[in-house]
Amino acid sequence: MRYKDLALGIFVTVIWGINFIAIKMGTTNLNPMLLTALRFALAAIPAIFFIPRPPVAWRYILSYSLVFGTGIWGLTTYSVTAGLSPGMASLLLQLNAAISVLIGWLILKETISTQKLLGAGLALLGLWLALLIEDGSVSFFGVSLVIMAATCWGVSGLIMKAANTKQVFAFIVWSLLFAPFPLIALALALEGKEIFYSLIEIDKRTIFSILFQAWPTTLLGYWIWNRLVVTYPLSTIAPLTLLVPVFGLFASWLFYQEPLGPIKIGSALLIISGLLIGLIKWDKRRSGKSMQPNAS
Repeated sequence: MRYKDLALGIFVTVIWGINFIAIKMGTTNLNPMLLTALRFALAAIPAIFFIPRPPVAWRYILSYSLVFGTGIWGLTTYSVTAGLSPGMASLLLQLNAAISVLIGWLILKETISTQKLLGAGLALLGLWLALLIEDGSVSFFGVSLVIMAATCWGVSGLIMKAANTKQVFAFIVWSLLFAPFPLIALALALEGKEIFYSLIEIDKRTIFSILFQAWPTTLLGYWIWNRLVVTYPLSTIAPLTLLVPVFGLFASWLFYQEPLGPIKIGSALLIISGLLIGLIKWDKRRSGKSMQPNAS
């Protein structure tokens, strides 16, 4: 990978890590579902006028909008208001890779190699260790929500496979157009119409949170990422996502003074190591053993 593109990839992971701080900032004054709905509304409305709809069936766009908008980011945002710190949310959401392996085995009848099984086991051990953290940054309900979000991430991959489109960025943008509706409906069901009163007293920090999530995180981040995916093998790009929880934890420590005790660091190392093992394959060659990233 060229150094310029590597720098762009790392830049995106920095944005995606800091995004969890923006989520925390926005949930201070807004219902998490409403906050997420505003994020996707502002991301979709200008973009769809410049990006043609991809030639895929509407059922894929609508189902992806529900799983991506409400399932992944609605639940993740809600988890931050349910006792999970931004840093831990960024870390535990990465378990989507291990969960996707299980989904592939159950639904697509994919084979799980010993290596992937070992990686998933380490990641789950890291999850168990996270539940032992007692510094106020972890709650059982918050962890449950983000694990459901990680599961939805795996489901979104199934929908993307079924849609079978090469215009991934356009597919995501058009899906975002419909994402706010179930989010607003869920917010109304949970708290009633009172959620809209909070918009009257919206402050600059909340506005920044919405705009940061909508534009740098969603539009710019996915645009750059998909350019890299088109240019390079996915096996080259995928390992960069492991930097997201690193920057997420650091940003949470920097902005919200999140404690980074030995149990939390151990949990992070186990999860990241487990995911990395699942991404790396070992090939025996004449020159000996060498490592190559593996996205399969």
